[in-house]
Amino acid sequence: MQTAPLDPTLIDAFGEQGFVIVPDLLDSEDLESFAPHVDAGVARRNAGDTREFSKKSRYEQCFQQCINLWEDCPEVRPLTFHPRLARAAAELLGVAGVRLWHDQALYKEAGGRATDPHQDQPYWPIRETQTISAWIPLAGSSLENGAVGYVPGSHRFGVRRFVNIFGEEDPYDLLSGPEARGIEPVFVEVPQGSVAFHHGLTIHLSKPNKSEETRRVHTVIYFADGCTRDSEFWHFSVDRFGIEVGEAIASPATPVAWPREAGDLPDAPPDEALAFGIRGKRDDREER
Repeated sequence: MQTAPLDPTLIDAFGEQGFVIVPDLLDSEDLESFAPHVDAGVARRNAGDTREFSKKSRYEQCFQQCINLWEDCPEVRPLTFHPRLARAAAELLGVAGVRLWHDQALYKEAGGRATDPHQDQPYWPIRETQTISAWIPLAGSSLENGAVGYVPGSHRFGVRRFVNIFGEEDPYDLLSGPEARGIEPVFVEVPQGSVAFHHGLTIHLSKPNKSEETRRVHTVIYFADGCTRDSEFWHFSVDRFGIEVGEAIASPATPVAWPREAGDLPDAPPDEALAFGIRGKRDDREER
């Protein structure tokens, strides 16, 4: 079982490639206990959606996205704030502490389409680029069910390009443009218990789900404590508590994840400040 601190070779690989698979970071038994609660949260969030799969938008055919499960699914909170996850994120970024940007379930249904190439950082109004995502397949991922591919070293290309993967039109293809520099993505399978981490500027995508079962993934996005807001582009992680441009991003919506004692879990923000994904429809501004 992987224990902190991380093997320095993993930290070096992340710095060079912009992604890394940390083997056996979580207990398979723990994931099997968390999985039903993530499943329940996804089911509850989508309970009113009775559309056939073919009637869903291109984006919805990529995956069911359920943001900030830690807030209304208290049983999921220990996974989002798992000390092994958060400490690994801090060590990979080379920072003393990290905060939660948000968590989310990304469930790619059987027959789900491929996820288009994109970077995460352009969707977030965070000035600094000390951001990282932990990608946790609850039962493992495979090339058949929607494995993620990463363009090695792309976090160091100096590119920060918004790609609209939310609309009905084909988005700009980062892989065919100069941004990817002709480098082929590396697709990786992640066994249960292992965790894939990628930098916020790493170009990544996923294969379609050609299996007969949903690819069930919980993800957690962290950023270095002390990062600041860089623009007025709307995002629930900053706007719900009035973080102004230039201010440090620190509020009950973005609590410290590391350092934090095991079992010391933050309270969910007050009900009147619930984030998108719990109540209400997607605001088009969130796409920015």
